[in-house]
Amino acid sequence: MAVPKTELYRLTAIQAADLIRSNQLSVEDYARALLERVRERDPQVRAWVFLDENAVLEQARKLDKMPVEKRGPLHGIPVGIKDIFLTRDMPTKYYSRLHAQDGNAAADSACVSVLRAAGAIIFGKTATTEFASMTEGGPCTNPHNCKHTPGGSSSGSAAAVADFQVPLAIGTQTGGSIVRPGSFNGVYGFKATWGTISTEGVGRFSVSADTPGFYARSVDDIRFLAHVFRLDALITEPLRPLSVSGAKIAFIKTHVWPKAESGTHAAWNLAHRLLTERGALVQDVELPSDFGNCSEWREIVVAEEARAAFLPKYREDKTKLHTDIVTLVESAKLPTRKEVLEAHDGIARLRSEWDQIASQYDIIITPSAVDEAPEGLESTGTAVFCSMWTILHAPAINVPGFIGQCGLPIGLQVVGARYMDMEVLRAGKIVGEVFNKL
Repeated sequence: MAVPKTELYRLTAIQAADLIRSNQLSVEDYARALLERVRERDPQVRAWVFLDENAVLEQARKLDKMPVEKRGPLHGIPVGIKDIFLTRDMPTKYYSRLHAQDGNAAADSACVSVLRAAGAIIFGKTATTEFASMTEGGPCTNPHNCKHTPGGSSSGSAAAVADFQVPLAIGTQTGGSIVRPGSFNGVYGFKATWGTISTEGVGRFSVSADTPGFYARSVDDIRFLAHVFRLDALITEPLRPLSVSGAKIAFIKTHVWPKAESGTHAAWNLAHRLLTERGALVQDVELPSDFGNCSEWREIVVAEEARAAFLPKYREDKTKLHTDIVTLVESAKLPTRKEVLEAHDGIARLRSEWDQIASQYDIIITPSAVDEAPEGLESTGTAVFCSMWTILHAPAINVPGFIGQCGLPIGLQVVGARYMDMEVLRAGKIVGEVFNKL
């Protein structure tokens, strides 16, 4: 595959890996092409909070000199790292004044360690909100229109991939911080089943909800990372062939559907029609009423766990924390012990119930966001369509392909039962091929 040097930044991770493997592209040339893209575009997008060009090129040269037999699956592929993952060769600041003077960590987080061992270039740290916990916007903008939010809190990771500054990036989701930015920026954003990817060395928000995930411009690239993180080890038998024609597809609006606006309505109806026209067995499915309690239960669980997570930072210096974090720690209106137990037990029951419902369908589609990215950088938008799936520990992927009234991307998400990550990725690829032929 011949690619002009001026177009190298457009390569997917798999395309770049193939060219590097076949000696048609050096790691250094690829890194230089992406750095040139960053220099051109990032003054407007502001996806990066730390990027050392010399360090990137030093990594690239070392990888070019590495013997073939020692090269990993991600050899030479740059990856953006959300700035809540510890890195041993660059600072981690959590977009917080409390950590503004922090230096490099003593060791990489587990995720970064896996990426580095697989041969990836740790390209830089991407923008986030304070401790990945705020809906108040960070420094990043939407690359499709810099007057609009890129979402949050994995905003920089999503924007960097969408703007062709890197082919891959990692983020986290506690509410909707992977899927919603995926929708707003028009890329695939995948949240794994809770617990399948280590959170060691990642800034804590909610132990019951925090989940790492990936951004890419193709499902095949997401699968590439899923293989590196051994998510395919969850498959106990070969996946059976599946195509749109004849597939049992559930469309689930969820109890928060009244919050959906015109862009999501249009995407929903168009997706429904496109899949039906291609022979899918489409059903509109309503979840049992108990799922309507999930949002309230999640708020109770996350608030209690966030209070515990932020208490040490509060004790260190509360004057350097956002007022919302201070208010959370100091709140006298914490849930009662009975409410916390009811929330945990109710969510645990719904997880099992969800798995049983999901097992009846080949593909499950639900909204990713209320609408296209809203104008303004003050707020990252609401995670109302994502947070239930996060606390249920379900794998989910934003599938781009639709456009809103302002000309910005809109996606829909594919979700599944717990530990059915590879099935969700397969489903995302199948419907993505339909949505992206528009």
